[in-house]
Amino acid sequence: MIVKIIAEGLLLGALLVLYCAVGIHNGAVNMVFLYHEDVQERCIKNGLITRENIDRNRRIFKGLGIPVYFIFVLFSVYVVNGARGFLPGFLQMFAILSIANLIDRLLIDEYWVGHTKDWVIPGTEDLRPYITGRDKLMKWLMGTVGFAGLSALLAWLAALKVG
Repeated sequence: MIVKIIAEGLLLGALLVLYCAVGIHNGAVNMVFLYHEDVQERCIKNGLITRENIDRNRRIFKGLGIPVYFIFVLFSVYVVNGARGFLPGFLQMFAILSIANLIDRLLIDEYWVGHTKDWVIPGTEDLRPYITGRDKLMKWLMGTVGFAGLSALLAWLAALKVG
């Protein structure tokens, strides 16, 4: 079971990497909604993107990404793994989301955004680092406390429905 949960966490992390790769395939400016407001404003000022496109891209990213996370962990835990009840569901979901969080924090944020040119938007280089130390702290906090809360909520709801 542990190997299966690790594989599911790695798969969810891989889906996030793929989602980001698709998002920046025509340039990181298409994912500028993930950057600070000063970077967004510079991109608008430089004519790289409009506020409307930033907002549209944000809605698409969240509208697709959040449901995929919910559906993936619920399906993995309750259908594939056959969990029943609150505690087994909570522990499995939190483990899967924690693995995906590690991939997001270490592979995407730290390495890909922080040490490659893939996420650099021309004309905003002076605004780097795009992910500050405070951002990293908040992302680690939300990735642990936030995913624990999300796992608890989803497990509670699933326990009401599945048993």
